[in-house]
Amino acid sequence: MFKSLSLKVILFGFIFTFFSSFGQSFFIGLFNNSIRSELSISHGQFGSIYASATLLSSFVLIWIGKKIDDMSAFKFSLFVIVLFSFASYFFSTIKIVPLLFVGIFLLRLSGQGLMSHTSSTTVSRYFEKTRGKALSISWFGLSTAEFILPVFIVFLLTVTSWQNIWISISLVLIIFLPIVSFVLIKNVTLETRENSLVTKNIPKKIKQWKRVEVLKDYRFYIISLNMLAMPSIATGVFVYQSFILSSKNWGPFVIAQSFMVYSVMSVITLTVAGFLIDKFSSRRLLIFMNIPLFLSAVILAKFNSEFSSFVFFAFVGITNGLANVLGSSTWAEIYGVKFIGSIKALSTSLMVFATASGTAIFGILIDYGLSINQIAVYSAFYIASCFLMLYFVRDKLEPTYL
Repeated sequence: MFKSLSLKVILFGFIFTFFSSFGQSFFIGLFNNSIRSELSISHGQFGSIYASATLLSSFVLIWIGKKIDDMSAFKFSLFVIVLFSFASYFFSTIKIVPLLFVGIFLLRLSGQGLMSHTSSTTVSRYFEKTRGKALSISWFGLSTAEFILPVFIVFLLTVTSWQNIWISISLVLIIFLPIVSFVLIKNVTLETRENSLVTKNIPKKIKQWKRVEVLKDYRFYIISLNMLAMPSIATGVFVYQSFILSSKNWGPFVIAQSFMVYSVMSVITLTVAGFLIDKFSSRRLLIFMNIPLFLSAVILAKFNSEFSSFVFFAFVGITNGLANVLGSSTWAEIYGVKFIGSIKALSTSLMVFATASGTAIFGILIDYGLSINQIAVYSAFYIASCFLMLYFVRDKLEPTYL
């Protein structure tokens, strides 16, 4: 199915996606109590700092992320590794609140932003015929991290300080990842991409869109609105899970246990989605992406039993698996791969922005006295509105053939 160089690119994507977890919300959130205790700040203060730092990182990512189009994937990955390692070490030195903002900004930019951006862009650019399967395998990295790291980090926090953990992370990044990049992608270029190595069944050439052209295309905004539903709503749920527990009168471990269902469903969906994309294309599957998310919002709004938490997270996991693959492959199918770095930088920054805005919006609605059931109704309305817009343009998502 894959050639030797193809396997290297997939492995690179898996490893970089795994290590991007150090900048993801689920991972940083594990240190919430330790950091708040160290700096003597409240939940609200930490949430505000986190959202604002994430928001700033989304804007900076647009500028830095496009640079991957101007240099080799190997050189760009080295820059990202150094920045991520520095961010991790810097985070371990935080003693005052203003530096917490800087530390979170650097982690979100380099980890959630640039690490995942480098992985998905490299894989999307290299593969064409088997892009769906390749992306689904590489995204297993994050699912693996979500399954393994929380328990491991909670254990480490019982035997050492949170500062030592972040110093260790910094060392692992700067020692291990440059070797990974050198061995796996040093020779990867547009000339070595999958389709260039195939002489039979050469596909039609499509227009290679620049980012400035994409910004003038109405389809980009409709697709983006649909893709942003998952990160904005899911992040709000993850950040305010204690509010949901108290609102629903669920036991303290219900959501933690439900998260395992979420991870399993994400992995299963990733596996299936990769094959479906290669068979039917991302453009055809995109319309189905948020249907499970809509069902999850309905469940959260209408049901209060603890069992409903598991069903809710199962549906969210399905959409997460679809969104992870479709979020990378769709842009490459419609707009080509020559400038995919700058296009992906834009879409990734919007995703990071969505995680920040989702957290803020949930917090505002909670402060205004809305219940989680009411918030879920608003979420369902947003998802349905985006679905309808996408439905009416579903036949206009073809690439521009030359």
